[in-house]
Amino acid sequence: MKRILITGSLCVLAAFCNAQMKQGKITYERVSQLRFNIADNGGGEQSHEQTRSDKFELTFGNNQSLWKQAEKEDDDDGSINNGGVQIRMIVAGSDDVLYNDFSNSKRVELRVFFDKKFIIDDSIRSLKWKIGEETKTILNHVCRKATAVTVIPRMTMSIDNGVMERKEIQDTTNITAWFASDIPVSAGPAEYQGQLPGLILALDVNNGRTVYKAIEISEKADLASIKEPTGKKHYSPAEFRKERDKMMEEMQNNSGGNRQIRIN
Repeated sequence: MKRILITGSLCVLAAFCNAQMKQGKITYERVSQLRFNIADNGGGEQSHEQTRSDKFELTFGNNQSLWKQAEKEDDDDGSINNGGVQIRMIVAGSDDVLYNDFSNSKRVELRVFFDKKFIIDDSIRSLKWKIGEETKTILNHVCRKATAVTVIPRMTMSIDNGVMERKEIQDTTNITAWFASDIPVSAGPAEYQGQLPGLILALDVNNGRTVYKAIEISEKADLASIKEPTGKKHYSPAEFRKERDKMMEEMQNNSGGNRQIRIN
């Protein structure tokens, strides 16, 4: 009898492990709060806030993942006119593609900056997470809470009398993630890949500045689509930042009085 019970238990456990979702496609909604100030002619500043919403797809399987935009937004491009200056707000990552190979801790990213494409080779680096006991259910999956704190360089911009000034600051970022341990894939939205022992279904950066939430889950995945972005020239992260700063400098020098400025 004991042998029968033990054998039966092992069969149930094996069936549970095999039933775990190891490949699929997740659709996420990203909501970003954009805040910026513009100096007016009176010496003061005008503050603007804008909320942008985008949808993205994460396809995963074979210990790899691919992150890309799911659908374009409508004709509203988020432009704001201020005293003849048109500012177009473009949230970073809207046209980017991110490939991850978890077996080799490899990351390859397609970044689009001012309509120019960059292929960036990098490695997956995990944050120092604290996993708590708090749980909540997202799309019928019980998720555990995890938190992390990191320092991320952030670009700030100001416009004063038609002159744009850029400044990079070190921004302390608080991150809260909710991951489903019954989906044993170390993937998640955007750059938060290879982080936790389960798929991240919701993620909050800096108390609502940027929020990702899974809105649809499918066990069907086009595994052939999970492949590295390709291009003639590859950049390291440092080389990309150097090229980006050079392009921003050229844009500032070539812009006229009635100009369009893109702020990421």
